[in-house]
Amino acid sequence: MDLSRSDLPGVALAVVVCNAVGAAPALVTATGSGSWYDTLAQPALAPPNWVFGPVWTLLFTLLGVAAYLVLRDGSGRQRTVAFSLFVAQYALNVAWTLVFFGGQNIPGGLAVIAALWAGIAATLAAFYRVRPAAGALLVPYLAWVSFAAYLNYAFWALN
Repeated sequence: MDLSRSDLPGVALAVVVCNAVGAAPALVTATGSGSWYDTLAQPALAPPNWVFGPVWTLLFTLLGVAAYLVLRDGSGRQRTVAFSLFVAQYALNVAWTLVFFGGQNIPGGLAVIAALWAGIAATLAAFYRVRPAAGALLVPYLAWVSFAAYLNYAFWALN
């Protein structure tokens, strides 16, 4: 990645915005000790709750850097499409938290995460066309959401 000192304010802003938007739904959905989530039968591969915060912070940081690269290096319709897909998949990311945790709706969460997965895949491809490094930064996000989709399905099957 060829980021320079002059890129730091833009990268920092993109990272802060992505982390703030990504974390916002968790602030309105109770997922701590004694919550609805704790009453569910847990899938065998469910990680401990403390894992989610650091993982999502890292993923949102990668998303911020990727979005910055697309906005900086893209132009015209290609950038517009890529960033529009990014916003759409991010809206689905927020929606999943609100549906699954806020609405305590496991099958609804499964439907949202399926659309989210497709949105991430489309965004990754569009980002890659603008800037290959930006697409590559979305690979861990797609992998984690794939794992989250498994967990969502397993919660549905067990509960």
